[in-house]
Amino acid sequence: MRSDRLGETLLPKKLALPVFASDALSSVAYAPDEILLTLGLAGGALAVTSSWPVALAVVAVMVVVVASYRQNVHAYPSGGGDYEVASTNLGPRAGLTVASALMVDYVLTVAVSISSGVQNAAAAFGFIRGHEVLAALVLIAALTGMNLRGVRESGRAFAVPTYLFMLAIIAMALVAVVRRTTGTLPQAESAGLELAPEPGFEQLGTLAMAFLLLRAFSSGCAALTGVEAISNGVPAFRAPKSKNAATTLLLMGAMSVTMLVSMIALARWTGVKIAEDPATQLLRDGQPVGEDYVQHTVMGQVSHAVFDGFMPGVVLVSIVTGLILVLAANTAFNGFPVLGSILARDGFLPRQLHTRGDRLAFSNGILLLAGAAGLLIVIFDASVTRLIQLYIVGVFVSFTVSQIGMVRHWNRHLAVEKDAKERRAMMRRRAINALGAVMSGVVLVVVVITKFTHGAGFAILAMLALFLLMRGISRHYERVRDELSVAEDDTSQQLLPSRVHAIVLVSTIHRPTLRALAYAKATRPSHLAAVTVDVDREATTALQEEWDRRGIPVPLTALESPYREITRPVVDYVKSIRSGNPRDLVVVYIPQYVLGHWWEQVLHNQSALRLRSRLIFTPGVMVSSVPWQLASSEGAEERMDGPVAGDVRRGGG
Repeated sequence: MRSDRLGETLLPKKLALPVFASDALSSVAYAPDEILLTLGLAGGALAVTSSWPVALAVVAVMVVVVASYRQNVHAYPSGGGDYEVASTNLGPRAGLTVASALMVDYVLTVAVSISSGVQNAAAAFGFIRGHEVLAALVLIAALTGMNLRGVRESGRAFAVPTYLFMLAIIAMALVAVVRRTTGTLPQAESAGLELAPEPGFEQLGTLAMAFLLLRAFSSGCAALTGVEAISNGVPAFRAPKSKNAATTLLLMGAMSVTMLVSMIALARWTGVKIAEDPATQLLRDGQPVGEDYVQHTVMGQVSHAVFDGFMPGVVLVSIVTGLILVLAANTAFNGFPVLGSILARDGFLPRQLHTRGDRLAFSNGILLLAGAAGLLIVIFDASVTRLIQLYIVGVFVSFTVSQIGMVRHWNRHLAVEKDAKERRAMMRRRAINALGAVMSGVVLVVVVITKFTHGAGFAILAMLALFLLMRGISRHYERVRDELSVAEDDTSQQLLPSRVHAIVLVSTIHRPTLRALAYAKATRPSHLAAVTVDVDREATTALQEEWDRRGIPVPLTALESPYREITRPVVDYVKSIRSGNPRDLVVVYIPQYVLGHWWEQVLHNQSALRLRSRLIFTPGVMVSSVPWQLASSEGAEERMDGPVAGDVRRGGG
């Protein structure tokens, strides 16, 4: 796609919702599980009595966070999101802290969503069980391919499953209400089981009980992940960008709250019981159910109960749940590359992440995210329970710092604003952001305290490592920029060299060698010499005899190499020429023939490549490759893309 077609990729709200909100919407498929699993550590009674208050606390936080981020998208529509807010108002270090937290969270979003989707799919398709890692990696590869096609194309592909998921959950809730009202709502498959407490959780004191409730709350706050994605993706919206982004954010929040509350209610009505160790915690007639018991997710058990006698409903919920969980990773595929591009623009990540691919997508960022998420899935065996412990720390770091930055933003504007009406509006927005900062900060403290030993500590270490890495990259770019900059009064770099020494490397007399000699002579150097390395006395003698017989008007020097090295003698010879005068320039011409196929590289030595890599580190030395295209190279340019094609096709002489 041409660069001037970038505007055609902008999203209307109906496509932006599935693209940017699928992560937050999909959390309804695993957030209730995490709440009930944590509460279930103390037995079934606590899970029944406390799931509702915990869910309401999560909803309260979500409402405040959504309201706070609606202020963000109006104030900072450029797409920097939390990173831009923190950098502008709190300084570069705060911005980098937010960026490192968000990037770790994006990777975990893909890993958790894909793993959860595979887990739900295994409930309907038994052949997946035992092959979850392979299935997850295949899905990541498919998502990567779709996103490399472009944002708009991925939005169209994901719109139908996302809307089907929302309709399926709402329809299931409505059917459950009707059946409960009429007294025909069946119980879940686990309702008849007894949920025993984990060893050590039989008798909990007040403090331990409070800690467990806070841990359940922090697990349920996984429902808030993805809220920040819209603030990072404002540039992808159609105009008016901020208004459309804020509306989409409101729709996402309303749907997320409705579906989360519905699933918690349905789980209670149908008597769902799940445990971290179902084989020992779940009892039937006072005895553990054993290893043969297969524990399905809350969504799976509820759908079987609500649609009892109507199998198509169960299959539909299972399919769309699996799809939305897979597509939830698409939120990260849209947020991570954009954030990576902005960080690369600011010099904190490699510059390659800043450029768009041929489909106007940030291809390098997409591939980097896919690789990191795939590695996590392999390491953690696609286990949602293990991955979820690393989750949400990063997003609440960004929530908290961003909202503090927004408070500073409004304070700065209030200091200069004179209009009374506008000041009242700013003070109202500041109050919303201040409340968001307080609530996000409280949740962050709870998450760190309750989950640090369960995996959150690893996420924090990853953020710290990424923070230090980006600082190091920034220092490197600054150092390079300082070295390359030219002062206005600096004329030293404009002086011509006093003499130019041209050296043509020769291994044998063939067409590439003669072309290199001709090119070197055409530059009219001060001195011209041909050089060969004597690794085989008979071959060197034969070369010198043929050189004299042909009457080539360039002196040929044979460099001694008792250990049959090629690189070191040439480098030493070049250095010796230049040692007398630092203003002398040495140009080394390397004749090379161009190969058309990658596998032909194996059949030729790479001495030219090694020589070039050594000589470019020598001050005052230039290396010039003189190519000779072989017949097999015809058409190779069309087979290879990018400016590096010549390097990978080049064979040693």
